Amino acid sequence: MLITLMLVMFTAIADFMIMMPLASYLMAEFQINTAHFGLLVSSYSLAAGCSALLASSQADRFDRRHALLFCYGGLMLATLACALSDSYVTLLLARVLAGIFGGVLGSISLAIVGDLIPPERRGRAMSWVMLGFSLSAVAGVPLGLWLAAHSGWRLPFLVLTGICAMVALAIIRYIPSVRGHLASLNQAANWLDNYRELLRVPNHWWAVSLTAMLMVSGFLVIPFIAPTLIANVGLAPEDLMYFYLVGGAATIFSRPLIGRLTDRYPAKKVVAYLILASFIPIILVTQNLAVSLPWHLAISVLFFIFVSGRFIPSSTMVAAATQPHLRGRLMAFNSAVQNFASGAASLLAGLILTQQSDGHLANYAWIGVLSCVAGLLAIFLARKIKAIS
Repeated sequence: MLITLMLVMFTAIADFMIMMPLASYLMAEFQINTAHFGLLVSSYSLAAGCSALLASSQADRFDRRHALLFCYGGLMLATLACALSDSYVTLLLARVLAGIFGGVLGSISLAIVGDLIPPERRGRAMSWVMLGFSLSAVAGVPLGLWLAAHSGWRLPFLVLTGICAMVALAIIRYIPSVRGHLASLNQAANWLDNYRELLRVPNHWWAVSLTAMLMVSGFLVIPFIAPTLIANVGLAPEDLMYFYLVGGAATIFSRPLIGRLTDRYPAKKVVAYLILASFIPIILVTQNLAVSLPWHLAISVLFFIFVSGRFIPSSTMVAAATQPHLRGRLMAFNSAVQNFASGAASLLAGLILTQQSDGHLANYAWIGVLSCVAGLLAIFLARKIKAIS
């Protein structure tokens, strides 16, 4: 079950992440600037935020397995639409469609983990599911870059559609029905009642605020790593796959370790130490240091381990911050906040970053400083969250 959920996360994250290293291909083909590309990235996040916000009221009314299958099918069709897009506008619309369905997949998957895995093993289970990020970085993004370099940017989306079809069969086979939360659900409650029950709990707000600050911290920097490495450092586009490959491979080993640490020590302390450690690679990445490829690969290892590792203890804290009959709604609301925050951060970074006449992308170092400030706010917010179940 956990492996299947990991593959769901892998394909959903790959669908989102593949846009960022394809920046140079898309900017050249559609003749767009950094602000337009930032909109391509953020359109997925903003659409995902809207769909997750709607799910925040109704997510606990369905068998979680059925909800997962429905949304995953929608993501598969949207990914195919991306491959068939013939203009910037149609690609933008396809990304919006992908965001609508993909935006709730993570919350459904984590709600399943929260419902079926006991608290004392939940950190390790979360780390297993979140290995989907590692798999995406190790296999999805490098393979997508290789396919794009040899056959154009559309082929990665076609291949991903085929992979999604196989994962959908695994969902049917290995994900059990999850209906235990329905027993304590108030069936007579309307949409507003569901929102009111969810949002009147202060602990829920602290939990989603932590997620928001972590997403702002990450997505001020992440969307523009690839274009700045090419434009500012002079890294060859074909070498970009190694940045994601090496960094993602490191997280295959680091994520289970972080999961065990989350189960052994207070999650708020683990996330605080990871946030502080993440400042080192964030500053190094945004300085665009003129060093050789091996040094950039070393920086990528630190970046992937600490920046992505922060979400294991934070997701564990969010899942534990509510009662079981509210968990689906909280995870959906958390996903909405997560996507709105990442979309807003991508847009803000695209506006701060300016392209000079020689192609150099300026102000990336200041974006790194803002990222660290958001991280400090996240540490403060983590201290306010209480574990409920």
